[in-house]
Amino acid sequence: MPTTQTHIALPRAKTPEAVGVSSAEVLAFLREVEEARLELHSFMVLRHGQVAAECFRAPFRAEYNHQMWSVSKSVTATAIGFAIYDGLLTLDTRVLDIFPEYAPNRTDYALEKLTVRHLVSMTSGKSPPYLSPKGANVDWLRTYMEASWYNDPGAEFRYINENFYVLCAILVRVTGQSVLRYLTPRLFVPLGIENPFWETDNWGIEAGGWGFYAKTEDLAKLMLCYQQGGQFAGKQVIPAAWAREAVRLQTPCVGLHSSCNAGYGFGFWRNPADRAGDGYRANGMFCQFGINFSDYDAVFVCNSAVTDEEVVHQLIWKHFPAAFFDGDAPQTAEHFADTLGASRYEAPPPVSVRSPLEPQITGRRILLQRKRLLQLIHFPVGVLPVIVTAKTAVLPRQISNITLDFAPDALHFSWHEGHEENRVTCGMDGTTHSDTIRLGGIDYRTLSHALWQDEGTLDVHIRAVETIAAQRLRFVFGKKGKVTMQSLSSPPIEDILGFLTEGAVFLFKFKPLLALIRWALRQLPKFIEPVHKGWY
Repeated sequence: MPTTQTHIALPRAKTPEAVGVSSAEVLAFLREVEEARLELHSFMVLRHGQVAAECFRAPFRAEYNHQMWSVSKSVTATAIGFAIYDGLLTLDTRVLDIFPEYAPNRTDYALEKLTVRHLVSMTSGKSPPYLSPKGANVDWLRTYMEASWYNDPGAEFRYINENFYVLCAILVRVTGQSVLRYLTPRLFVPLGIENPFWETDNWGIEAGGWGFYAKTEDLAKLMLCYQQGGQFAGKQVIPAAWAREAVRLQTPCVGLHSSCNAGYGFGFWRNPADRAGDGYRANGMFCQFGINFSDYDAVFVCNSAVTDEEVVHQLIWKHFPAAFFDGDAPQTAEHFADTLGASRYEAPPPVSVRSPLEPQITGRRILLQRKRLLQLIHFPVGVLPVIVTAKTAVLPRQISNITLDFAPDALHFSWHEGHEENRVTCGMDGTTHSDTIRLGGIDYRTLSHALWQDEGTLDVHIRAVETIAAQRLRFVFGKKGKVTMQSLSSPPIEDILGFLTEGAVFLFKFKPLLALIRWALRQLPKFIEPVHKGWY
């Protein structure tokens, strides 16, 4: 099989109307997105196999990978389909037959019944700890195997991220290689997907339910391949039987919001038929969507940083499939292409005023008091927001040894996180600077700038552009060398915790426990983004 990755671009239509897509409806969708101030990073609309419309908002670009969150589950499910086709397992393969070493001393009849089918259809019955840590010393597989049961396998749908980590562990065991390596000749090369990335545990097993990074167009290719019965560019790529079975209804369910009530397949959600016609989608947190409108031979893909998925879903259902038509084409909306390229969610930063404190600060090491509790609860304050690092195998350590070196048009910002040392250049002249940093063993592309809010308050803005979040570190310089630092992430941590609270409410039915979870999550912002005291 071929293993060399070559980029394959999807064909582009001359105009949206040329393939039966209303440019006016697309613009109406984008207008409502901007009026609601929703942070949509990119989107693509395909019809009849061609890209009808696409947009990438600054600072995101078509060539950048993007954090896909639970879209990762659809990729994991695809790998399971290949393994079945290759004769390495079946849907009825028992988990304990793959991992006999995890059999408990005392017979666990539920564990003995647990199969690949239960994992990939979200009916495992397993209930690992909500927000369970994924740090360096944690055996993710053992944590899952020893977790409690909410029901017998196959009895009830419940959305458990770790089900798909176990699927990746199974794939690594039966294939003898990583899931990325296994998928490369089977999926990535035929689709022209270059340089995907997947977070792993400390044994190199992909996270499965999260942690996959790819380009917006890569997701469009995957969804188009499924829509075409597993074919791409005239060749059968995904086994036809799996392309059919994975996306049809396998498990009825009631989800966190109305768009999740139409049921679940194998790693894919069904679309609400009353809003979107027949179809299904890959669905990731913060609105990473790959949506197939089967009745219309159309695909909608987007990457975003919006905490309220239902708001974005309803906007999509409002304008799609309404945008699709057959027959006589209306006139393309005037200035359609210009409008797509003109709007920016992130305007260039302002030119910073300069503070008279700069000569006193430059080159001096800033030392902060350690917040040991944050490390213990796996929420260290670092240059990347907690939402980016919370599920990584090697947690970054708390930020320390900060140095600010001021130049005529920029700030050079250096720091340590554990044994890793990084430096970025932050524009102060109305520009951002691009760098690559390494945290928790993962490389991130960053764009950075700095801005004095007043003579004693400096904001350092750092965005890892492959992720959904940005970080703002606010330094307040006082008298006698005293300084405080606070992290202020975007999306705001309050919005993220609100989303997680709703997830907890949906998962847990025991009211006293719900009340405790709500209370605990309300307290978290003051712990996750505290004010750090220090000196320079």
